[in-house]
Amino acid sequence: MASSRKRNALGDARDMTASKQPRLDHKEHVAALILARGGSKGIPLKNIKMLAGVPLIGWVLRAAVDSDMFDSVWVSTDHDEIEKVAKSWGAKVHRRSPQVSRDSSTSLETIQEFAQLNPEVDVICNIQATSPCLHPFHVKEALEMITLQGFDSVFSVVRTHQFRWEEVKKGSEELTKPFNLNPAKRPRRQDWAGELCENGSFYFTKRDLIVNKGLQQGGKLGYYEMLPQYSVDIDVDIDWPVAEQRVLRYGYFGRATPEVVRLMFCNISGCLTEGRIFLSVSGEEGAEMVSINTKDMTGIRMLKKEDVEVVLLTSNEDPVTKMLSDKLAERTGCKILQVGEEPLNNLQSIIEKRRLDWKDVAYMGNDKADVRCLNLAGLSAVPGDAPVVAINAAKYTCHQVGGLGAVREFAEHILLQKEKAKAKVEQDGVGRRS
Repeated sequence: MASSRKRNALGDARDMTASKQPRLDHKEHVAALILARGGSKGIPLKNIKMLAGVPLIGWVLRAAVDSDMFDSVWVSTDHDEIEKVAKSWGAKVHRRSPQVSRDSSTSLETIQEFAQLNPEVDVICNIQATSPCLHPFHVKEALEMITLQGFDSVFSVVRTHQFRWEEVKKGSEELTKPFNLNPAKRPRRQDWAGELCENGSFYFTKRDLIVNKGLQQGGKLGYYEMLPQYSVDIDVDIDWPVAEQRVLRYGYFGRATPEVVRLMFCNISGCLTEGRIFLSVSGEEGAEMVSINTKDMTGIRMLKKEDVEVVLLTSNEDPVTKMLSDKLAERTGCKILQVGEEPLNNLQSIIEKRRLDWKDVAYMGNDKADVRCLNLAGLSAVPGDAPVVAINAAKYTCHQVGGLGAVREFAEHILLQKEKAKAKVEQDGVGRRS
């Protein structure tokens, strides 16, 4: 097996969110294809299940689009909801036929159908939806092996250091034997280079191999080595929370440098509160109440401790929170701002007055009126029970619902991005010194 990849090239500190790079000037049409069938044996609609605030398939779509290496990016599916999510992330949709949507259908059969329907495509990169730690530089460097070095197919691998033994059937008198070591000369980990195993992240293949030879791996064949921290496979990592922690640390969050937020706007109704109104039995005027979760109060304190100003928003059409604004200001230590039907009209002048850009701002909303601000803000979020129109506009969707810890969750996400930005500055400094 040929390869020009060396481990040290991937081990260097690198800018994971580098500025946009032009796609290589080549005549071949290169397409990214993510297979996302609706039927999942383990987790229902796993491909669009939220992982760290993003639909699972969104992680690889973002990496593919931002790589600027593809003439087209596609999702192959048989499910309406997956199609909607794919289009919202900028992908085209190959609506696969029933013949390649069965449980027994292979990936190759689906890719062949796609190739036959799209004869202009010369190179197909089959990216696995279940590999959320894929970065643009991975596919860029792998594709260059085809466009610049003449490989016909390239697939991703990860280096493992595991000693493998032959399985012995229960009740058999046979003895197990080692596959890849001599027990008499058992090496230390640091003295053993390990083995390369497919990690399933992606497979680049020229059209001829797929259509005429029925192969994804063939011809002049090469591999591209990824470091273990990027080799997350949700088909294997059944524990979703563990996978989320890995993605939050090693996932690709977009082209821009992780945002360092200096100002946060947060809706009171539906975000800081549940959006419910409690009335007294007597119906006395002024007896209305709202509840605020102590977790969310802690989240606000966490942000303020890190010099993030928090401004709470109340609608002119919400008389209860308007009535309680003084008490909320006293309890939270935050300024309360009344906004109209279009919050952007009220907030733009505040941002300009503080000499900030929207990239310096975090916004938490929960409805259609918040869409423009959710789109503009450097970091934006909605509670887990927000309507679809708000979820589609936000950059992060909380697990928690409004009034029950969603603000705290978003606060932790904001501070995590701040840590990422700090780590990036330190990495850049090391790179310059070296």
